[in-house]
Amino acid sequence: MRLSVLAFLTLFAVACAADAAPLPAPRQVDIPLSDGTLHAQLYKPDGDGPFPVVIALHGCGGLAGHSEPVLPRYRDWAEHLLKGGNAVLLPDSYGSRELGPQCRVKERERRVLARRQRLADILASRQWLVAQPWAARNRISLLGWSNGASALLWAVRPQSFSRSVEPDFRSAIAFYPDCRVSAGLGWSARIPTLLLIGAKDDVSSPPACRQMVDGARGRSALTRIVVYPGAYHDFDRANLPLHAISGASDAAQPDRGHLGGDPEARVDSQKLVAEWLAR
Repeated sequence: MRLSVLAFLTLFAVACAADAAPLPAPRQVDIPLSDGTLHAQLYKPDGDGPFPVVIALHGCGGLAGHSEPVLPRYRDWAEHLLKGGNAVLLPDSYGSRELGPQCRVKERERRVLARRQRLADILASRQWLVAQPWAARNRISLLGWSNGASALLWAVRPQSFSRSVEPDFRSAIAFYPDCRVSAGLGWSARIPTLLLIGAKDDVSSPPACRQMVDGARGRSALTRIVVYPGAYHDFDRANLPLHAISGASDAAQPDRGHLGGDPEARVDSQKLVAEWLAR
């Protein structure tokens, strides 16, 4: 009996060590743009593939930190997606243009617009991926947070489809985008699109997102919205020590609003993302 218990504990320790293995460092790739070069960080499973790919779009705080190419919140998601067998490409829309966070950028300052530059970044990323032998060309999906999710809403509209690069995206998941402009424009999606937002989000607008999704029914690909009661903006972020989310940290925050992880909503959103990507 003692040997059996010892063997069990050994196997358990091995399993825990495997789960705790550090995420491999990302590889920077350079993607051509019409007016420059888009730098992106790539996490890829071992092997030749082809692998499904998620293009992950950072929020207004940017992708990189002062000393790391990918902030912890996006690195955590990359690890989660890698465990599901996905490669993850994270375009750096701000760093590629030698700009910092855009959360507090004023109108007179240089800005990266979701419907212009970030949309161009998404389309260029897709064009680059379909040429990679390790990428499953018919399983390239989009995942975005906040400003990145707003860019995603533009990318999935029927008007944004580019026949020069086929096949189309497989699916899209948007975490708490700003839906106010899209709702007023009669938004619809050409690919299955999932929207996740907290009911207490006072940075984005849950009512506008509900209006946008409801208005798309009957003239759109499958769209679904999930509103988490009690959750605020950034609900999927792991709870961090106070110093890690201060204004002096890498994680730049919006001008207003309550932020913070919601463990229950975070876990549920991870499950929904996995299900949506597996469609």
